[in-house]
Parts: sequence; C-alpha cells; structure tokens
Amino acid sequence: MKAASGFAQSRNGLAEASRRNAEVIAAMGMAGRINARWSKVNQKYLTSQQRASDVAGGFGSVSKALRLMLQSAVLAIGAYLVINQAATAGIIIAAAILVARALAPVDLAIGNWKGFVAARQGWKHLNQLLEQLPARDEPMALPAPAKSLTVEHASAVPPGEKKPVVHDVTFTLENGQGLGIIGPSASGKSSLVRMIVGAWQPAHGRIRLDGAALDQWSPEALGAHLGYLPQDVELFAGTVAENIARFEPDANSEDIIAAAKAADVHDLIVGLPQGYETEIGEGGQVLSAGQRQRVALARALYGEPFLVVLDEPNSNLDSEGETALTQAIAGVRKRGGIVIVVAHRPTALASVDLVLVMAKGGVVSFGAKEEVLPKVLAPAVAAQRPLVMVPKDKAKQA
Repeated sequence: MKAASGFAQSRNGLAEASRRNAEVIAAMGMAGRINARWSKVNQKYLTSQQRASDVAGGFGSVSKALRLMLQSAVLAIGAYLVINQAATAGIIIAAAILVARALAPVDLAIGNWKGFVAARQGWKHLNQLLEQLPARDEPMALPAPAKSLTVEHASAVPPGEKKPVVHDVTFTLENGQGLGIIGPSASGKSSLVRMIVGAWQPAHGRIRLDGAALDQWSPEALGAHLGYLPQDVELFAGTVAENIARFEPDANSEDIIAAAKAADVHDLIVGLPQGYETEIGEGGQVLSAGQRQRVALARALYGEPFLVVLDEPNSNLDSEGETALTQAIAGVRKRGGIVIVVAHRPTALASVDLVLVMAKGGVVSFGAKEEVLPKVLAPAVAAQRPLVMVPKDKAKQA
C-alpha cells in the first residue's frame, strides 16, 4: 500500500506537469517519451495496487474459509453430542449463533485491513507535516511596521534538507531604501528572500521588522505588511480583481485600482474583455507571461505593504513593463516603504540605492549602488572585451 501510494503521487505529478507544459511537449516532439515515462510509472502503480489487492483479497478468502470450517466443526460436534444425548438440540443453535457473532469482527477486520493500513499511513504523514508546522497561540497584535528591516546572522535550509544554502547574512534597511540583490545562479538569492518574507523559517538568526521577529506576527497579520513577487509567477483561477486583492473578501475596489495603477497595469486590465472581472483561468492561462507578471506585481503592491520583495520581476517584461517596474519601485520608496529586488539584468536596479552581492550562499559585498556595481561589472566587461588582431608588419613597427 505504501509503494502504491508513492507511485500514485509520482503518476499524478507527472500528469499535472505534462498538462501545464502541453505546448512545450507538443512543439518539441516529447509526447511519445513523456507518455512512455508516465506509462512506466503507471505500470508500477498498477502492479503495487494489484499486489496489495491480492494480499487483502487472499486474507479475506482464507478468513471466510476458516470461519465456515469452524462453524461446520461446531455444528458437527453439536450433532455428535445430541446423538449421544450429552446435549440438547438448542445447544447446537446457541453454539452456531455465538460462533458467528464471535468470528464476525475478525472477519470484518481482515476484509477492511487494506483501508485501515491506508488510514494509518495518512495519519502518520499528517503527524509528520504538523510537526514541521507546530501550532502556536495567536500572538498579540503589533503596530504596522514603518521603520526598518533587519536580517541578523540569518541562515536558510530548504525544507526537508540539512545543508544550508544561505550562510550568516546580516544587513539592515531603513524606510525609503531599496536593495538590489545580485549574484550568479545558485548563489542563494531566492532562498534569502524566501526567508525574508517568512516562506522559509531561518535555521539560524532572525528576520526583524521594526525590531520584532517575524514569528511575533500571525501569518495573516504579517501578510498585510508584505508584498511578494516570486520568481515563478503563479496566479489562481478567478477574476483579475480577486487575484490582485489576494482573494480578500469584500475588498475595496479603490484599493484594487490603486494597486493596478501603481504597477501601471490599469490600462491593460480595462482592455480585457470584462476588465477587472475577467476570469483568467487556472494559473492565469488567459494572460500572457508578461501580463501575468504585471498582475502579480499589482498583487504584491496591494494595500501599500511596508516591505515589497520582487524576485526576478522583469524576466518576462518588455521595455514598457520595465519602465512600469522602475516607477513602481520608486513609488514604494517614496511612500516610505522598503523594496528588495533580486535581479540579473541591471535595468531592474535603476530605482534602488543599495546593492548586495551574493556568491555560494554568502554575502560578498554590500553597500551603495554607485560603489558596489562598478566593482562587480568591471571584471565582467573586461572578460567580454573583444580581442583586436594586429598584422605582423604593424606589430614589428610597434
């Protein structure tokens, strides 16, 4: 049953991934190979499920055979005793009823053992999950943060892993400041911002807003002060307005429009068939990649949160979208918020004043953009400088 459950999860996960990437599979001729891969996992699932069913059915059949044999033996013994006048006929009837009642629970337990095992495994997995998310009392309400963000010797370990991917990061941002985080791939940039927004718990150290650690807020209360645009944008089935408002019931339309205008996506939304009431489908499939990213930016800006964290916010944006992004970052800083931007392209850093450079999970450099960026970009420019071929005769003259 455990093996069958694992193969079922793998099978369903592969099917869902294939559905989301149907266009890529069709365009690159991968349909046959993906189908073969799914069929292989599905066959393992069917084999495990059949084996579990065979075992459960076998035990059920054996238990029924033994029960009938025992009942027959009881009747035979009763008949022998009656013939030899050691018991009355009523004894046979009473014994048959008692044996049937006594064996019924055993027979039911064996027949339903498969379901019991599945329930026991589910209980075990649920306990493991709850241990990772321990229950806590509702914390006392704190005032909205408005001064600073502090990262104190923070280290991050991905859920389920043991090796840290971010090591001993420390910095402080004041209201109105903007920080750009840059570095090569797998340097820990996205892991750091996941920890800053509370998606990952720090393995060591603390993340503080106005001096209070993030765990002093409830998730709902903290979410109102945070805006987060992840690297992989994910919208939900519903209307554009519902996605921007984070599915908040009775959301104020003025706040939704203000967030859309802050992301400079209002004109784009009103141009949709039903405007803000347009159903975007599961994953926002009605919208293009750039439109999804801009709607997700509006969602991050909804409610004017104090801390806005943007992870690769310009990966799918055109020049118009990048201009809107720059203005949005400047707008957050102007109203006294803090912005953190993870970027590979320098255009995303136009409106920040600080830069943090990461490599191998640690901080390489942190400071003013005018001081840090030239040190980082100079080696890269030098490495890309083209070689100039000089003819031999001119070389001799030189």
